[in-house]
Amino acid sequence: MKKTFVLDTNVLLQTPYALYSFGDNTIVIPEVVLEELDKFKKENTELGANARHAARILDDLREKGNLNKGVKLENGGTLRIELNYRNVKIPDSWDDSNNDNRILKLCKGLQEDKENVFLVTKDIFVRIKADILGITAQDFFAEQVPEYEKQYRGRQEVYTTKEKLDDFYSKGYMNKDDIYVYTSGYTEKVIPELTVNEFLLIHSETNEKQTALGRYDGKNIVPLAFLKERPFGVCPRNAGQKFMQEALMTDADKAPLVIIKGPAGTAKTFYSLAVGLHKIMVEQNKMYRKILVCRPNVKLDEDIGFLPGTEQEKIAPYLRPVIDNLEVLIDNDENERYSSEKELKDKIDELFDRKIITAEAIAFIRGRSIVKQWVIIDEAQNLTPKQVKGIITRAGAGTKIILIGDPEQIDQPFLDIRTNGLCYASERMKGSHLCYQLTLFDEECERSELAYESARRML
Repeated sequence: MKKTFVLDTNVLLQTPYALYSFGDNTIVIPEVVLEELDKFKKENTELGANARHAARILDDLREKGNLNKGVKLENGGTLRIELNYRNVKIPDSWDDSNNDNRILKLCKGLQEDKENVFLVTKDIFVRIKADILGITAQDFFAEQVPEYEKQYRGRQEVYTTKEKLDDFYSKGYMNKDDIYVYTSGYTEKVIPELTVNEFLLIHSETNEKQTALGRYDGKNIVPLAFLKERPFGVCPRNAGQKFMQEALMTDADKAPLVIIKGPAGTAKTFYSLAVGLHKIMVEQNKMYRKILVCRPNVKLDEDIGFLPGTEQEKIAPYLRPVIDNLEVLIDNDENERYSSEKELKDKIDELFDRKIITAEAIAFIRGRSIVKQWVIIDEAQNLTPKQVKGIITRAGAGTKIILIGDPEQIDQPFLDIRTNGLCYASERMKGSHLCYQLTLFDEECERSELAYESARRML
């Protein structure tokens, strides 16, 4: 039996091409969805761009037939605009003029006409109200990745013999068949599946405290190349930070994309800035022209044009977390760091004045080609999959893009741990020889004892 999928506005605002994601079934777009898309079309935002994209798709389909009666899609499905079912009965306490309720009335009417109706919406409350009316409702799944516990972490803990571990550094490699993991219950040893550029914490089977760190290069397990480096004076404090240092220190021709997921306090932003400053100010090999920092934020992208001042002045309030990290990096003497706040501020201001560090809103990256830059996308969990794709595809020759964020701290409406751009990029780029990535753990929090304790207790 064919299904009828009714699309909510938020689905098209996030993914305009969702119209082609339902096979040979029927897609219904309520009239009210067109009205809501029309309100967004003039906005100079991601939502505005998507509304215009959806409008162009519908306009192309309009030329193929009457949208009210239904138009055939290339994948065998049918799309139609639905104007009816305004008089369908819903609970008296629900406002008939509310747009969400108008969509629910349409779904209920189609259901009463014996259609196999599925409401597709990213709004959880609309899905709850649909359940009340007996309407099957679901999220849009085309861009969903696995649950967080099943997502790629970019790292594994494995075991090997003491002899193999002793030979690892002297030989400069280890065969992938020389390692193993235990099955649940520690009843059996199996050779694990490895992904290109996956990091490995290798334990000796006779002494777990005897370890080595490596990376799978696609053929063999090799030692970390930058283990002894101290970028901008920073020393890694745990295995996760050593893996992160390796990913960041690797040149853009080998690792133009780095994806780092992890909770607050694991030094994601701090380390990304430290290595960037090291590459530009210490190595001085002109590999990168400057550091570009972007922090996604709903208000920043949507309202920045209405704020007074220059672009940098508009963005400044949202860069406070970056400034906090720079204060630690620029003056690494903990006893003297804050003795002169003015001197510290002047040093940081100089980085921006000399264009060593610049900042931009995500919305302003669209359409650019970014060449020979160290690009840090902070809080990337608040990006949509389309935004992430737009950023990565902007990378020109010699540019290194670092996506960092905590998938458990999402502020954007209609995004979650399975649909945000950070996790989407991680899953889609898994196995690419051009991408290094890893997930940092709560126990690798180095911010303070309180930060670690709260991360451990407040699950």
